[in-house]
Amino acid sequence: MKTAAKLITFFILTAAIFQGCATPLVNKSADVLYKEGEQFYKDGRYEDAISSWKKVKETFQSPEISTKAELSIADAYFLNKDYIEASASYEDFRKLHPKHPQAGFALYRQGMSHFNQIHSIDTDQTPVKNALTTFESYLGLYPDGPQLAEVKEKYRECRDKQMQYELYVGRFYLRTDAYKAAIARFEESLKMFSDTTRRDEVLFYLGKTYMEDGQKEKGLEVLGQLIKEFPGSSFIADAKKVMNK
Repeated sequence: MKTAAKLITFFILTAAIFQGCATPLVNKSADVLYKEGEQFYKDGRYEDAISSWKKVKETFQSPEISTKAELSIADAYFLNKDYIEASASYEDFRKLHPKHPQAGFALYRQGMSHFNQIHSIDTDQTPVKNALTTFESYLGLYPDGPQLAEVKEKYRECRDKQMQYELYVGRFYLRTDAYKAAIARFEESLKMFSDTTRRDEVLFYLGKTYMEDGQKEKGLEVLGQLIKEFPGSSFIADAKKVMNK
């Protein structure tokens, strides 16, 4: 009995000691968590900011603060150059809050998240297509939006990158003597990208390919069109060399 009593006393004392040393859990409010995230964000600690703002959402305490946290999380991903996560977060925000005053900004940033994933023209063109689609949506939904000028500029850049890719593929076909494939690519480019600034380059390679393919009459016609429409083009001298051959 004495032994049992001693054991019980030991366990009670041990539990009391641990209880006294333990740090009580603190349930922070959504407002406090959001402000902590803001400070992390200002300090450039974006991952910590995201962690704090995710906790804001988990509290379910304030729909208004949770909505702010959703957009802030997307912004933190964007500034941390986690563009895939940023794009998904901006899209989720827009789906959940299509009428929110910042929905247009979220769409713009979603487009920029795709745009910032664009690398060289000989790599996957999916980011170019996604950026172009998103910027087109912005132009349609927010014709007077505050980001309109930049969206238009990035839209033109995306179109130019698409044209560069078509030229890259067309020139590859030309180098490998696949003239019919090159001609088809260049002709389609002229139809699809009539608004871009590389038409003179396309006309030159199209005319040159016609000549290489033995279609000299068509080649001379296209190169003549280049000289007429773009008298100051850097491709004029090369075009004349091809014509003189």
